[in-house]
Amino acid sequence: MGVEIGVGMLGYEFMGRAHARAYTMVGQVSAPLLSPRLVALAGRKTDRAEGAAARLGFGRTTTEWGDLVTDPAVELFDNAGPNHLHAEPTIAAAGAGKHLLCEKPLGRDAAESRAIWRAAEDAGVVHMCGFNYRFVPAVRLARELIEAGDLGEVHRFRCSYLQDWLADPAAPHVWRLDRDRAGSGALGDIGAHAIDLARFLVGEIAAVSGRLATLVPERPGGTVTVDDSVEALIDFENGTRGSISASRLCHGRRNGLTFEVNGSAGSLAFDVERLNELEVYLADTRPGPRSQGFRRVLVTDPGHPFADGWWPPGHVLGWGDSFVHEIDHLLRAIAGEHEVAPYGASFEDGYRVAEVCEAIARSSESGERERVTYR
Repeated sequence: MGVEIGVGMLGYEFMGRAHARAYTMVGQVSAPLLSPRLVALAGRKTDRAEGAAARLGFGRTTTEWGDLVTDPAVELFDNAGPNHLHAEPTIAAAGAGKHLLCEKPLGRDAAESRAIWRAAEDAGVVHMCGFNYRFVPAVRLARELIEAGDLGEVHRFRCSYLQDWLADPAAPHVWRLDRDRAGSGALGDIGAHAIDLARFLVGEIAAVSGRLATLVPERPGGTVTVDDSVEALIDFENGTRGSISASRLCHGRRNGLTFEVNGSAGSLAFDVERLNELEVYLADTRPGPRSQGFRRVLVTDPGHPFADGWWPPGHVLGWGDSFVHEIDHLLRAIAGEHEVAPYGASFEDGYRVAEVCEAIARSSESGERERVTYR
């Protein structure tokens, strides 16, 4: 496997478990020059942190994230904590010379996101923002087909991210519904994924027209101070038009992330609940009848993105495996094999997504089309 790199992680819930699993699996699938060693896990409660560390494979625990920053054995700081704990610990870790992985959204707003990005750049460390859908094989194949020109001139992009875990008005209040801790609601939580995919597949976003809504303002345990849903029209710098929508109040949509890209020579469509498939339609320019609609491509064959190291063709991957690809990409970037961008999301990408989110929020308030500007 090569030289070890010590990992210290803040947080052990949903994203923490996904990251820890990826660290333990990456050596079974790939052979990066750096082998992750799970040094320490930080969490608020000692008993829960110790239980998580035992399950996830970390050597020790702490209730102070600062211990990870000052520990010389920690060379990669992984921030899988809640949004309000992204900025201060990550900036401190950058100052201590740690390489960085921080979950999205990078910060609670664009100013905070930019501060995190600039701290990492100034420190000269490798940094990645956790937009894991870039590492789904079908999504990477979509980018490759678009880059190769197989769709011709791209003229339309549509992405929808719908979930139902808050569809019941009686669902209790949690930190993700509090602006001070979360920054925003569906917009920054899952809408950010749609925005990142738009940028990853099509290009920079120039302007937006958006609407936010809070549909359930009161829940057991507290007042909702963030948006429940977002709809936005987007104009890309290259002239492409598109739309995104996101909500966590859609009955029956457990994790309904879908996108479609239409071009002058073909179209692509993806549904994360059919994770291993990409729907492809390439216009047939030969004389005769057109082909009969989309073709389903099962993205598991040799030569497909990330296929090496996994199973024989047709043996499908799962959602958590995107994090294995993400961690592998990060480790190779730290080893100097490549940069994080453009295939991974750097902290600059995280910041730019935050600016698009803020432009959508401004548009919702003003009722006008808003330009996306970068400070």
